[in-house]
Amino acid sequence: MSDLPERLPSYEREPRLCRLDADVVSSGEHDGRPYVVLSDTVLYPEGGGQPADHGCVDGIPVIDVRKLPGDEIVHMLDGTPPSGRVTVELDWDRRFDHMQQHTGQHLLTAVAEDRFGWRTTSFHLGERVSDVELDAPEISPARLSELEEAVAREIRAARPVTVRRVTREEYDGMAVRSRGLPEGHTGSIRLVEIDGIDLNTCGGTHCASTSELETVKLLRTESLRGGTRVSYVAGGRVRRLLGSHHVRTAKLRALLGVSDEELVSATESRLQQMKDADRMVRDLEAQLATSAADGLAHRSDPVLVAHWPSRDLPFLQQVAREVGVLAPERAVFLTAGEGEEGAFLVAAGPDAEVDVTAAGRAVAEILAGRGGGSGRIFQGRATRLSLRGEASAALRQLVRS
Repeated sequence: MSDLPERLPSYEREPRLCRLDADVVSSGEHDGRPYVVLSDTVLYPEGGGQPADHGCVDGIPVIDVRKLPGDEIVHMLDGTPPSGRVTVELDWDRRFDHMQQHTGQHLLTAVAEDRFGWRTTSFHLGERVSDVELDAPEISPARLSELEEAVAREIRAARPVTVRRVTREEYDGMAVRSRGLPEGHTGSIRLVEIDGIDLNTCGGTHCASTSELETVKLLRTESLRGGTRVSYVAGGRVRRLLGSHHVRTAKLRALLGVSDEELVSATESRLQQMKDADRMVRDLEAQLATSAADGLAHRSDPVLVAHWPSRDLPFLQQVAREVGVLAPERAVFLTAGEGEEGAFLVAAGPDAEVDVTAAGRAVAEILAGRGGGSGRIFQGRATRLSLRGEASAALRQLVRS
């Protein structure tokens, strides 16, 4: 990289340098966050689809790095900006992860276009999974496997990945894979080359060889904007993903008592059993609501009152509907819940001369609750169910008057 201009920051001149001393050029606040500008830095600013590096300046965490107009690089800090001579340190694990994902994208893009004719239209480097959008209307599982194997062959070939800068005149005469230079770009142009595979404009950090990718796993596809989004992980993310899947699978094996091969069928069977059980519970609740409504309708009290500790508002609604059919001249006051909190419902049949809205508001006030409704039903949540007796007495008084 001896042909690179001397004034380039250290993150570009020496992308594996993790620590250096620099001078604080300026400091201040940007977007409400303290920052420093340094004479040099090992921290890469966000750009080209690659997130910013993390690290620290004199032990103060750097949570973001941005390049502002004029190429000024600001280090956003989680603390008071230091001054004078400082030490800048890079979170290397995060950087190398980004290098693997970004280099993996370059290789995936080159192989997809050169071997299959699928041009990359977009790239996103995510925190856990990255993706490229390819201009293929659809990619079958078999073709996706072919693409993954083709990428794996180039990883095994250990092709060197190099960086250089060229003039605009040199660039114009080269076969470069690029979506175009930024508007208003001046000066030299940075190129990243995978030997024999790809030559691309890029400002990011990359592995020194395709072998450092270790592996690239294509996870899934998704149709998007007439093309196909391909999600992938590279390098250490593959091992971490496999490890998390192994732990999760072991827990599922223990819960279901089956082998890996039987997990899907066992899960499907359990889900069907749950659906059948839910259907049975709903049928039983409907029968219980009908039975409860029948019992209430046979009482002589003009206001039918009942409480169920283990039921909920939908159950109260079922009971109220049934009572409205069996005893259309009656009003009901129903509650559900254990302790002080729960649901309440005030309703009246079509022949009952009751202002349900006024009655419901009075009940809600006594129960320290809130609710609403229209027509023949008022329902809500209560926080003082122990005052059900007072609410019942007030409701009976309203019905008599």
